[in-house]
Amino acid sequence: MTNVLEYLENLALRDEQRTAVYDGEKEYTRSQLLDLSRRVGSALLGTALRRRPVIVFMEKGCDTLSAFFGIVYAGAFYTLIDPQLPASRQMQIQKALGADTVLTDRANMKKAEEVFGGCGILEISSLQEHEVDVEGLREVRKRHLDTDPLYVNFTSGSTGVPKGVLICHRSVIDFIGVFVRQFGIREDDVIANQAPFDFDVSVKDIYSAMMTGARLVIVPRPLFTTPAPLLDFLCAQKVTVMIWAVSALCLVSAFHGLDYRVPSDVRLVMFSGEVMPLKRLRDWMYHLPEAEYINLYGPTEITCNCTWHRIDRQRDYSDGIPIGHSFENEEAFLLDEEDREITGSGQTGEICVRGTAVGLGYWNMKDQTRERFRADPRTPEYPVTIYCTGDLGQYNDEGELLFCGRRDDQVKYMGHRIELAEIELAMNRIPGVERSCCIFDPERDRLHAFYCGQISRGDLAGELKRLLPVFMVPGRLHQMETLPVTGRGKIDRARLRENL
Repeated sequence: MTNVLEYLENLALRDEQRTAVYDGEKEYTRSQLLDLSRRVGSALLGTALRRRPVIVFMEKGCDTLSAFFGIVYAGAFYTLIDPQLPASRQMQIQKALGADTVLTDRANMKKAEEVFGGCGILEISSLQEHEVDVEGLREVRKRHLDTDPLYVNFTSGSTGVPKGVLICHRSVIDFIGVFVRQFGIREDDVIANQAPFDFDVSVKDIYSAMMTGARLVIVPRPLFTTPAPLLDFLCAQKVTVMIWAVSALCLVSAFHGLDYRVPSDVRLVMFSGEVMPLKRLRDWMYHLPEAEYINLYGPTEITCNCTWHRIDRQRDYSDGIPIGHSFENEEAFLLDEEDREITGSGQTGEICVRGTAVGLGYWNMKDQTRERFRADPRTPEYPVTIYCTGDLGQYNDEGELLFCGRRDDQVKYMGHRIELAEIELAMNRIPGVERSCCIFDPERDRLHAFYCGQISRGDLAGELKRLLPVFMVPGRLHQMETLPVTGRGKIDRARLRENL
């Protein structure tokens, strides 16, 4: 297999009328999804898109998948930009991406024209009516390689510019094959998609379903505001597999949703994105005692995940849940500050990863790519690319990897990797802010921003919500006369932490 479209094409060869995806309002059978995707791809032929990015500017749903697959049929790769992001953020991503084409729907057409006015903006339903160009699609496929890009997902960047992580077909095909086998995902499963389609957790939902024929249920975003209708939906859809961000599982638990109703068909709960609070995990395990629970770890740059740990109900996790062992055909290992491999327990090093799951690099960011995607120092005799995560880890006495925090100012918050420097840059651009500093409190899972200037905390919060995604807006704003500095004139973060 060299192209993820083969998943969809193989599905349509067997039981083509079986539902492939449902989003709460609309559903497509396997044959319908294939046909619509081929129509979208045919409509895009001849637009010089080969190995170029195409923006999908839509809420996640059935039609979004037809847009993704249609873009791939045309020989291009996709990136989803959430219509609910601030316009300034959307423009930042487009500036970094440099896309020429945007696919959207009627609901978002006006905003797409405002944000992406210099692009060709196409409406998805009209593309879905295009006649299938069998010969044209065949010619595109002949030129395809498994190392061609499939998608770009954007993460926070320390320079204030979002970084686009470029992932190829081979990385997804290799990882999903291992992932599905490892956890026994089957055709009779129902996978509940929680993650946004611009977050790589959703890659596991989409392509696990496409590979196995499991029914993909895209949970509507509004349901995550209150647990009761969310749980009603999960129960009604007879969901069996949840591959969710920790923050989403915690939301259900914190508001006692499982005391209202238990999705009793669920047999597999996998979580990632940040450290799972033990109290919340125990609540899920109490209400779903027969389900399996898997802790997953891995940054966007290595195609979803590189390690996993199956929760042992008899084990005491009071010292933390391990991120576990490497997936098949991936190697997660530790390097010290001298680039020497750490193999024994108790010594902290940077978590690095090698294997086909490692991404192609950052889109149009050569310097940042060279910094993070570099040669494996353990094999100087021949080139092997590894990704250096910036995460710190240790081995325990059982040889399991433990996550030990960050080596820089990038943090995990609400399931997202955030560069604190990007928040500071946004704050410093706001009139009335003279100087700022952002600090993360991992114990309380809170973002704090300290600043000096005349702007009020309320006005500052409003400006930040206009400039940044909601998950990057600090929950605590502290106005100060001056910010403490070190002897070298740098902001004294240690002293600020004393005020948390």
